[in-house]
Amino acid sequence: MDQSEKPKPGEDTGPRRRRRGRRMRLRIMRHIRAYFFAGVLVTAPIAITFYLAWLIINWIDGKITPLIPAAYNPETYLPFGIPGLGLIIAFVLLTLIGAMAAGAIGRIWIRTSERLLARMPVIRSVYSATKQIFETVLRQQSNAFRQVVLFEYPRRGSWALGFITGKTLGEVQNQTADEVVNVFLPTTPNPTSGYLLFIPRKDLVVLSMTVEEGIKMVVSGGIVTPEDRRDEDERKVKRVAPAARDRPTIPYDESEGTAEIEDLRKRGSS
Repeated sequence: MDQSEKPKPGEDTGPRRRRRGRRMRLRIMRHIRAYFFAGVLVTAPIAITFYLAWLIINWIDGKITPLIPAAYNPETYLPFGIPGLGLIIAFVLLTLIGAMAAGAIGRIWIRTSERLLARMPVIRSVYSATKQIFETVLRQQSNAFRQVVLFEYPRRGSWALGFITGKTLGEVQNQTADEVVNVFLPTTPNPTSGYLLFIPRKDLVVLSMTVEEGIKMVVSGGIVTPEDRRDEDERKVKRVAPAARDRPTIPYDESEGTAEIEDLRKRGSS
């Protein structure tokens, strides 16, 4: 026992014991709270991942399994259901359809079906747009969602994270003097919704982070921030100038210095 904590002759040790007991209880509660949050941090991502996978598998099973004839359905002869049976059947069917479509008969059937769909006023628009999207995304050499970019939005000095989905073509590019690209601006925390923007290439800052890292940053609302893996020399180079009125921030011309920018800021605040 510490000399300062030793009871003096005639001193009541009851309050001292109560203080030590309080400190001990607080210390135990801090440890329990730290262990609890550590357990949540370890189990929550795993549990959420398995739960989402279970929901997807059950949804596919619910759509595919009822279509199997009872005579060929293994669950008819078993006292329990087989998780993932519909997913396996869907995978096998899609593989067989792809194999047949690659043959001569399959190509003839596809051309005939596309000609039939092209004569339907509303369906042809939906089919054409859907097919083009899937061909662009699933193409092996596709550049869709291959780069993460930084750009000013919705005002000067405010920056947003987006994904390049392709080079702008057609009337949009022909009407624009600058070379513009298609940029998808996702929303937080649901990155499947967002806005399509046509932004000049010179106004974009291409980041070195991967698309997966960019999506994690958007979904987490900035809580998960990817590490800057660039070299030290690259980190020292600033590509975006400080925001000051209507002064361009991209590209950053360091030869002009920052004195003029600071002067513009002071005059703007006053």
